[in-house]
Amino acid sequence: MKKHTLLIAILGLAAASLAHAGKAERDFYTAEVVPAVKTAASTLKQSCGCHVKMHVKQGSFQTVDQLRQVRNAAGVIVDNSPRHCNDAPSKAAVCKLKTLEFARTGTTDFRFSAGKGAITLDATSYPSWDMLAAKLDQ
Repeated sequence: MKKHTLLIAILGLAAASLAHAGKAERDFYTAEVVPAVKTAASTLKQSCGCHVKMHVKQGSFQTVDQLRQVRNAAGVIVDNSPRHCNDAPSKAAVCKLKTLEFARTGTTDFRFSAGKGAITLDATSYPSWDMLAAKLDQ
């Protein structure tokens, strides 16, 4: 009896997790997240003169609301990098960033080490430009 109940519970959880990453999430990712991330990379190239490879760790995002945070975080880059990269030292600081990954971890943060950046998001917030700039300017 216990095995049967456990099996039903496991199957129910599996079905519930699959239900979260459905058509709405795929459509939002394609229509909103992909263009936002491409625009962020393009803006960094135009504003700061550096090519940054960006990647979204899709498996960590299960809902449209969670994916919206990726779009918003990319927007922070688009909105702020042109104003930030107005001199050679600022451009050099930002161009230390070679790759940038967006992932949902439950904690809003920006980590940077050896050319690799990671924007981590929770369900309701994303890092500000000041968080990114402070780490890159070190």
